[in-house]
Amino acid sequence: MSINVNRSVSDQFYRYKMPRIIAKVEGKGNGIKTVIVNMVDVAKALNRPPTYPTKFFGCELGAQTQFDSKNDRYIVNGSHEANKLQDMLDGFIRKFVLCPECDNPETDLHINPKKQTIGNSCKACGYRGMLDTRHKLCTFILKNPPENDSGSVKKEKEKKNRKKDKENGSSGGEAGNHNDIDAPDAVDGDDDDEDWAEETTEEAQRRRMEEISEHAKGLTLTEDLEKSLEERVNIFYNFVKEKKDSGAIDAADKEVLAEAERLDVKAMGPLILSELLFDENIRDQIKKYKRHFLRFCHNNKKAQKYLLGGFECLVKLYQTQLLPRVPIILKDLYDADLLEEDVILAWAEKVSKKYVSKELAKEIHAKAEPFVKWLKEAEEESEGSEEEEDDDEDNVEVVYSSSARELKMETKKPEKSEHEEEDIDIDAI
Repeated sequence: MSINVNRSVSDQFYRYKMPRIIAKVEGKGNGIKTVIVNMVDVAKALNRPPTYPTKFFGCELGAQTQFDSKNDRYIVNGSHEANKLQDMLDGFIRKFVLCPECDNPETDLHINPKKQTIGNSCKACGYRGMLDTRHKLCTFILKNPPENDSGSVKKEKEKKNRKKDKENGSSGGEAGNHNDIDAPDAVDGDDDDEDWAEETTEEAQRRRMEEISEHAKGLTLTEDLEKSLEERVNIFYNFVKEKKDSGAIDAADKEVLAEAERLDVKAMGPLILSELLFDENIRDQIKKYKRHFLRFCHNNKKAQKYLLGGFECLVKLYQTQLLPRVPIILKDLYDADLLEEDVILAWAEKVSKKYVSKELAKEIHAKAEPFVKWLKEAEEESEGSEEEEDDDEDNVEVVYSSSARELKMETKKPEKSEHEEEDIDIDAI
């Protein structure tokens, strides 16, 4: 059965498909191993060598891997379920297959062994950039470049050898060529100069400068990750603030997420975003920045908890304006799919002084009670019969008014037709 390469895309007509992983457990005891039966087909759909995803599994699971290319056997030591490996493959696809700009899997990897960098180019949108080389798999990729790239590396070496032959003269051409082949790369001291001398056009210079800056970014990545959590959060805060101050924040939702993931502070992202993007006009801002928050909060309960913490901090800053409107704002966050029902109910169960004082936290929870009550009742109603739900919906209406200061529940009186008003009351007879 084929599935979408990018499984976050639910469109059944999505053109990029791959076979679902088939895993077979073999052996017993210490010799137990998992053979990925169709790894060749999966890798072909991803346009990557089958050794890459197999090695990725080994890195993620902390297990040894074995490759037998002749017999198409790709093995991960230990017993692993196919569903678990399939979920893990999504991580490989996100890091090493999908284009960071258009999320399209039509990408190629380009290895520069001398600079120890891995380039990524997209055939769909034309994106060219560098991969983050922090993952252990990158070491394996650098030592085992993809076949489509090895040819270009070979051609580049032949080109350099021909240049050296010309410089040394035709009489010593064969000897020079032989020495060049046997000599290690480190001996070729003029290679760097030749690289820079090949093209002098403005476009070529721009590309080289971009490559240098991307390489510098890669070095910065490692340095930043070695910093403390507080320092990394501050870096992320300054990044978002700079985007906001420059007026680029509206379209920077992908960049903001990428920076949070780079610094390994994704879960805390909504806390920072709340501080920088929300104020007393939070209801309008929820609509404006919904996409930014969804990138962090979608299916991420930890991030949703941090969003609730950010909301409490915001109420503290604008207590007069926001405290009376707590239930309405929570309803807005719930309707925008930024908060899930069980996260809200769990938050309502316990008053915490993690973000604000105990007294203010109690006030916020007290104001939120009507909305929490509505959520609980809605959950109970959904468990009942459809007939009971219809009756309740006829008689009870939850009113959210933008001008109201509190959530209200009103009982609707059934309207009587003129005919009904003239009917005789049987109980009165």
